[in-house]
Order: sequence, then C-alpha cells, then structure tokens
Amino acid sequence: MASKEKLLAISGLLSGAIIWGLIWYPYRLLEQMGVSGALSSFATYLIPLILGFTLYSERLRLRHFPPILLLIGLTAGWTNLAYVLAVIDGEVMRVLLLFYLSPLWTVLLARLLLHERLRFHGYLVMVLSFAGAVVMLWRPNLGLPLPQNTAEWMALSAGLTFAATNVLSRRAEASDIWLKSLSVWVGVSVLSLLALIYQPATLAALPMLPVSGWMWLLLVSILIFAVTLTVQYGLARAPANQAIVIFLFELVVAAVASYLLAGEVMTAQEWLGGAMIVAASLFSGKLEHDTYPA
Repeated sequence: MASKEKLLAISGLLSGAIIWGLIWYPYRLLEQMGVSGALSSFATYLIPLILGFTLYSERLRLRHFPPILLLIGLTAGWTNLAYVLAVIDGEVMRVLLLFYLSPLWTVLLARLLLHERLRFHGYLVMVLSFAGAVVMLWRPNLGLPLPQNTAEWMALSAGLTFAATNVLSRRAEASDIWLKSLSVWVGVSVLSLLALIYQPATLAALPMLPVSGWMWLLLVSILIFAVTLTVQYGLARAPANQAIVIFLFELVVAAVASYLLAGEVMTAQEWLGGAMIVAASLFSGKLEHDTYPA
C-alpha cells in the first residue's frame, strides 16, 4: 500500500474511533429529551441513507449487488443499533470493553467462515479475551461471570456482529465503499424501524423535541454519514485485525469522556479485566501473519 493511501486508511479508522468514543453522549442527551435509542438510531441513519442514495443514485444502476451485502447490512445494522442502545443505558466503559471482545469472535468466525487455522497468537487472543471478560464480570455473589443487564448483553452481541461484519467484509472486497456504506445505513434503518413497531408511543417524542434536540440529531447524522465512509475506506485498505487495534483508541476517548461527562469510574477489577481484553486486541494485530488455510 502506498504511504499516502495507508495514511488515509489509518486516519479514516482513527476518526471512527474518536467519533464512536464520543457519540454515546448526544444519544444520551436525546434519550433524556424523550427520544428512545431505537428512534434516534432510525433518524440518525435514515438521513445518511437518503443522502447516500441521492449522491450515488446514478451509479447504483450500474452496480452488482452480491448477496453478501445483505449479510453485511444485517450484521453492521445490529452492531450499530445494539451499540447505541447499550451506551444509552449502560456504563460506557463496561459496554465498550464487552464490545471489544470482538477479536475473540473474529478468531472463531474466521475459522468457521474463512477456514483459517490458527497458531500461537490466535490461541493467545482467545485465552486473553475470555480471561479478561471473566475477571471484569466476576461477582462471587452473582454466580457465573456473565453480563449483568440488558445493556451489557447488547454490547456483547454488538461485538459479535462487529466481528462478523469484519470477516464478511473480507469476502466482499469487490464491492466499493459506497455500496458497503449503504448496506450499513439500510441495515440500521430497517432494524431500528422494526424495533419502533413495538414502541409506537415513542414516535410522539419527535414533535415535542426542542430545537437543540433537532440540532443534535442533524449533527449526529452528518457525523455518521462521514465516519461510515471513512471507516469503510480504512477497512478496505487495512487488515481486519489491524483495524481492531486502531479502533482501541476509542477506549481512551471514551474513558476520558465518560469520566468528564458522566462521572463514571471503573473499579480496579474492571481495569484489570479491561487491560487483558485490550492486550488481546493488540495481539490480534499479529493474526494476519499467523493464520493459514485449513
């Protein structure tokens, strides 16, 4: 990869890490204004979807739509929707650390879907990720070290589908950035709309939303439009496991933001478990050179 192209790819992934380390805050503000997570997700992804179709409509007629894009839309759609729902109701850092168990899922899914067999680093990632989760979640009085509430289960599932999206993206290299981005926007919009079918009363919040709320919705929509394109550009040009390592900067941003904006503080036990998960993610950067076909 040319140095300029590599720099742009890393910058795109880094911008995604920064935005996703902060974006939980406006979603929480919107929830406090009465806009549910499903409704705010639908609104903030529908606008990029409409904008994307408008800008890309002429070229869409000439494009081939492989079925794998539907799968990417579903996995990426759930990743983003579940992430938003999790950070609204859960502790930001616990949610993110559970989300970043994704290298563990990447290892397993790459074995199942890509038939990659692992050597030392692959097994190390699995052991560190699992051990980190056990340490972080262990509460002797609660029994098994499992997520403790709906938000944490959402975060865990989002990490799983995030890993699935990365693995599927490897098999969709022929599709361009716009098609993959449109798949993400369609996926989140459709899944959010399905969630709203079971929460029709929440739609009444939009007419009552103050001007500041509409400004937040517009700002988040613009950020999502831009960051989806830049992240897809980065994912297309950087190995999936290297991307995971770059995305870890999100933890730094979120740790500072959650302390300053929400007053959240992690315990020493949670820091230890989190450090093990981060270490697993760092080791996952070695996997590109440590796998071989089955």
